[in-house]
Order: sequence, then C-alpha cells, then structure tokens
Amino acid sequence: MDQLSAMRVFVRVVETGNFSRAADSLNMPKTTVTNMVQGLEAHLRTTLLNRTTRRVMLTTDGALYYERAIQIISEIDELDGSLSNAQVQPSGRLRVEMAGAFADLVVIPNVCSFHEKYPLIKLDLGVGDRLVDYIAENVDCALRVGTPRDQSLIARKVSELRLASYVAPRYLEKFGLPQHPQELEDKHFCIGYLNAVSGQIMTMDFEKDGQKLDIAPNYIMSVNDSRTYLNAAVAGMGVAQLAPFMADEAVKRGELLPVLSDWEHESLPIYIVYPQTRHVTNKVRVFVDWLARLMHNLDVRTSA
Repeated sequence: MDQLSAMRVFVRVVETGNFSRAADSLNMPKTTVTNMVQGLEAHLRTTLLNRTTRRVMLTTDGALYYERAIQIISEIDELDGSLSNAQVQPSGRLRVEMAGAFADLVVIPNVCSFHEKYPLIKLDLGVGDRLVDYIAENVDCALRVGTPRDQSLIARKVSELRLASYVAPRYLEKFGLPQHPQELEDKHFCIGYLNAVSGQIMTMDFEKDGQKLDIAPNYIMSVNDSRTYLNAAVAGMGVAQLAPFMADEAVKRGELLPVLSDWEHESLPIYIVYPQTRHVTNKVRVFVDWLARLMHNLDVRTSA
C-alpha cells in the first residue's frame, strides 16, 4: 500500500464530506477511493470513518489521524516545492484566525498584495473572537488583542490598540449624554463584550489626572464579536469602547459620536500567536512577517 497516497485520499474524503465528491475531485473511480481508505484503516488497525448513505464522519481515531495527516502532507508538499523551485516559493493551505474587525478592515483590503507575492498559498481565514484549539483545529497562527495567557503559544507583539468611547445619536436622544464614566454602571447603558477566555463581560477602563476607574458596564445586551459590537453601538444599544480604526467610518457618516473624550484608556497589545509545538513552515513565516508589517504600518493607536 502507498500510505502517502492513501493518506491524501483520506484527507480529501474528510474535506469533501463523502467518497463520491472526493473521487470526483481526485479524478479517480469511487471504488479506488473506497479501497484506499479501507486499506489505510486495515494498515492502522482502526476505523477512521463512520459511513452513512449520505456522508462520512470522523471517529475519534480518525480525527487525530486527520490532523496529523494534513500537517505531514503540507510539510511534504512544501519540501517538494522547495527542492523543485530555486526561489523556494511557499505553498499550501494556511489556516489563520482573527477578529472580524481586523479581517474586514485590515487584512482583506490588503490581502491581494500577499497573494500576488505568494500565489501558491491558499489562505483559510477563520473570523471571530472564539477560543481556538490550535493543534486540534490545525490553526497555523492567529491575530489576537491582549497578552496571551496560553504558555504553549509563541507570541509576537506587532502593535498596540487604543480605545475610545462612542455612542449613537439615537441613544443620546433617548438617554442623554454621559457626563462621567461612573454613570455607565447605573444611569446609562453600555454594550457588553464577552471575554472568550473567562466568559465574563469585560470591564471598561478610564483614566484621568491620575485617577483610574474600572467600570462594570450596565448593559442591555452583550456580544462576543467585534463587528457585532460595532453594529450594536450604531444601532443605539449603548456606549461602546472601540478602536478608532473601527469607528472612523461610522463617525464620518454621523452614526457614532465620541463621548467622555477627556478620559483616556489603557492601550491593548496586539499579538500574532502560533503553537510552539508545531514546526514553523515557510508559509507561516512569510504570512506572519507580512501581517506584522501590515499591523505596524496601520496606525491603530490614533483616531481620524
């Protein structure tokens, strides 16, 4: 049995969801695909897939084997490419996680320049602020705000994020203008932001003339995504603390107004993180370097 070929077929079956689509994408007979997966299972002495009439599902052993298989295949493909290409052109699938605001406002507008330089890299972009199991989900790297607590991750600081407070005109019409941060705990409403790690609503910090306040926001609704947080602020659901690069367009359109502007906020560090237990391939290196330059060049610390 050609184990590497069988491994590639198995991975394609998992990614396409059934044997027929895998066979079509590989331009192979379905029986060949089935036999190769069965041969791989016999070789490993375990069941990798549970079959139904419509789809296949990974077993526990199958999920573990799939994650290691795609890493091995990716590294072999990159090795083959580096030896056959004098320019060592990075290639393969690259799985990246980041918050929606960074994806929409920073990465997507510039990603064509990355593709033009590295056309053989296929970028799988996961968008959201959720917790990620980097090994189990085969995530290569992530862009995160705040100092990472996971000691298994390598963290590279690339910028800092300054926040400011904003509110929609429609909120002001109904509730008036907050005069002091303390009012955000009782008199006024905020939009709560759920911390992915703790599952708790994040506090809002304020500083002025040496006085530091850590406000537990009084909220009508809470969210766990940065874009939804912005949209909730525009909808008039309460005061929000946003990075100016997120709020600028809404401010220009008159949908948001700065409030409590005489109070400052502690800057938050921005890191690119990736698992230290995984070999850092060329495709990861070039993307991390590109993203680091992008974040460094983007002035996220100042408002318009």
